[in-house]
Amino acid sequence: MTDQQPSPFERGTDGPKVIVAGVDGSESSLRAAAYAGGLARRQNALLAIVYVQPLMSTGAALGAPVADTTEEIAEGLAEEIRTSAERVRGIWDVRWEFHTLRGDPYNGLVTAADDLKADAVVVGASESAGHRFIGSVAVRLVKAGRWPVTVVP
Repeated sequence: MTDQQPSPFERGTDGPKVIVAGVDGSESSLRAAAYAGGLARRQNALLAIVYVQPLMSTGAALGAPVADTTEEIAEGLAEEIRTSAERVRGIWDVRWEFHTLRGDPYNGLVTAADDLKADAVVVGASESAGHRFIGSVAVRLVKAGRWPVTVVP
């Protein structure tokens, strides 16, 4: 027998301990967050809800104040999640955190999942027709092959 030291971090050995849910305000992302919340509750895992604020859009290129708008979206999402959590407190308890980052959604979710040592990532199916050509965030996360990824319609 060899004397091996256990690794300081091991993913997925006793079920997920951290589940990352990507939200962007779309209906599918909110369904994904609800689904991830159910998983987190059943597994007694931490639910990390992540909103990635876009850095630049066509509106920004034309001079529209995007930073204020994305910050308002982040604050609105956080408030909506807090309100929902309060409504079901005592019936449906789950540990959760809200994180917001700036950047593109794929890289933001990868960064959050890595930083939080996520065991699973849950995202909503893309509602954009353009993703048929360039690939959705969900497809890119699956192809990365770093975590189990659940895509919620």
